[in-house]
Amino acid sequence: MDQPAISDYGFLSDCRSGALVGRDGSIDWWCPDRFDSASVFGRLLDPRAGHWRLAPLAESRVERAYRPDTLVLRTVHHTPEGSVAVTDALAAELGARGHELGMNSPAVLVRVVEGLSGRVRMHLDFAPRPEYGLLTPYLHEQPDGMVVATAGPVALHLRGTGRMLRVDGDRVTDTFEVAAGQTVGFDLAYAQVYGGPPARLEPVHALAETVRAWEGYRETHRYDGCYPDQVRHSAVVLTGLTYARSGAVAAALTTSLPERVGGDRNYDYRYSWLRDFAMTMRALWVAACPDEASRLFAWAARSIGRIGAEPVPVLFGLEGERDLSEHECAHLRGYAGSRPVRIGNDAWRQRQLDVPGEVISAVWRLHDYLGSTFDVELREMVVGLAEQVAATWHLPDRGMWETRDAERHYLSSKVLCWVALDRAVELAPRLGERADPRRWAAIRDEIRTTVLREGWNERIGAYTGAFGSAELDASALILPVMRFLPATDPRMRSTIDVVERELGTDSGLVRRWNTDPAGFVLCSFWLVECLVLAGEESRARALFDQVLGHANDLGLFAEQIDLGTGAQLGNTPQALSHIGLINAAWRLTEPGTD
Repeated sequence: MDQPAISDYGFLSDCRSGALVGRDGSIDWWCPDRFDSASVFGRLLDPRAGHWRLAPLAESRVERAYRPDTLVLRTVHHTPEGSVAVTDALAAELGARGHELGMNSPAVLVRVVEGLSGRVRMHLDFAPRPEYGLLTPYLHEQPDGMVVATAGPVALHLRGTGRMLRVDGDRVTDTFEVAAGQTVGFDLAYAQVYGGPPARLEPVHALAETVRAWEGYRETHRYDGCYPDQVRHSAVVLTGLTYARSGAVAAALTTSLPERVGGDRNYDYRYSWLRDFAMTMRALWVAACPDEASRLFAWAARSIGRIGAEPVPVLFGLEGERDLSEHECAHLRGYAGSRPVRIGNDAWRQRQLDVPGEVISAVWRLHDYLGSTFDVELREMVVGLAEQVAATWHLPDRGMWETRDAERHYLSSKVLCWVALDRAVELAPRLGERADPRRWAAIRDEIRTTVLREGWNERIGAYTGAFGSAELDASALILPVMRFLPATDPRMRSTIDVVERELGTDSGLVRRWNTDPAGFVLCSFWLVECLVLAGEESRARALFDQVLGHANDLGLFAEQIDLGTGAQLGNTPQALSHIGLINAAWRLTEPGTD
C-alpha cells in the first residue's frame, strides 16, 4: 500500500476520541475509548494495523469539505458511473447542545452514503485490529445483519441500514449499488467487553444530531477580528482536540508521525502540555469563551496537585495522569517506515523550567474572570510555582523543544522564569500572606539582567537559543510575545531580522534552528506577531496569508511543513499550529492587546 500523505487525512472528533479519514475513504486511525487509548484502526502507522474503507469501486475525483462550524466531513466521489457523497462523523450524544458536547459521547462512528447521480458501485472493507494492531478479532454475524468484532477488552458492533453484512475471513466486505436519491447508512459502536452494551444509533438521525450539536456549540462563541473564517475553524479544531470530561486539550490526535520521513524523532503527542498553557488560554479566550479556558485551568490545577521540590511535569494525561512512561511498538512499521513508534512520552521526566511561567501567565490572563479572591488551592499553586522558580531558575534544563541530550541554559526557559515571577508579583495582592512580591521582584530583575547579558550574541547580532551559544533558535521570538522586550528594542529588532533572514524561507515558513529540515508552523505565526509588534503590519499580514497556504484542503495543519515538497510532517492535527493561527490573527486585530 502506498502511504497516504499526512495532508490527505480529515479529522473527526466527538471530544472524547478522534479519527482520521483519508481522501480514499479509509478510516486509518481511531482510538475509541479516548484520544490516548489504544487504536482499533492503525493503518496510519502500519498497513496491517486496521482500517475501515468505504468508497466507490471505480476510481474517483474527490471533493470534500466540513459542514460549516463542525467536524462532520462530507466527501463527494465523482466516478464514470455517477457521483456519491459519503458523510463521516463521530456521533455526539443525542440531544447534546452547547457545552454538553463530548461529555457523554457514545463512541460511535457513523458513515452515510448518498447517491447524487447515476448508479455507483460502492465497496466496504472493514478490518479492525485492536491494541495498535496486536489483536485480530473474532467476527460474528448476527441474525439482524450486524457483525460483532471482539478481541481482548474491545467489542465493535458494525451495522448497515438494510444490509446483511457478511464476514470474509478476518474482515467484513460488502459491495452494493447506490442510485441517485438513495441513502445507505453505517454505524460502528465501540464498547468494552466487560463493560456496558454499546450505543445503538440510527446513522442518518445521529448524523443530523451531531451537526446540530456542533452548530449549537459554535453559536455560543463569537469572534469579531481578522480572518474570522480561519479563526472559527481553528477554534473548532481545538474543540475537537479537547477531552470534554476534563477540559484538557490534546497536543495532537496522533502518535509517532515523523518530523522527517524515515527519521526517529517520532513522539506521542496525545497528551496535554503545560508548556502550551498560556498560548492555549489566550487562543481559547479569543476564539472560544471563558468557560473553555477556565475548565482547562481547573484541570491543570488538579493535575499539578500540591507542589513540592520536584519539578512540575511538562505534560499530563488527559485526566491528569502523571506517569506517561514511554515504550516502543516494535511490531509497527511506522508512518512511511519511520521508526520507532512510541506510546507514552518520557518528556514528563524532564526538568522544564518554563512550565511555571506558562501556568502563572495563564492565571494572570484569567485573574479578572477568576474574581478578586483566589481560593486556597489556586493561591497555593501560584505561590508554590513562584517559589520553585525562585529556587531553581539558575539551573539548566531541556528547553521547550524537549531535547534528549544534555541540559543547557536555554534562553526561552529563562524568559519564562522571568514571566513566572513578573506575573506573580502582579498577582501578589490576591495570593495571601505567603506571597513575597519584594523578593520575587528582586529575583525577576536578576533573571532579566542575566538573560540580556548571557543570551545576546554580538557576533551574530541576535539572542540565541542558549546562553553562550552561537546557534539561532526561533524560540527567541517569544521575547516580545511574552512582554519581556518590546519588538522595537534595537537588539530584539535585530533578532527578529536575523531569525527571519537565517531561519525563514521564501514560502513563509520558519525553521526552529539552522539544521531543522522542516518549517515549524507555530514559529511562522510567532514571526507574524513579532512583525505586528514591530509596527510592520502589512508584512505581517502578507506572511500570515503565506502560512495559511500550507494548510490542507480542509484547513488542517500538522506540526511542520517539508521545505522541499511542501508536505505536512509531524503529528496532526497539531493544536499548537492552530493556536498560533488564532493568536496571530488576534494580534493583527488588536496589536496592543495581550
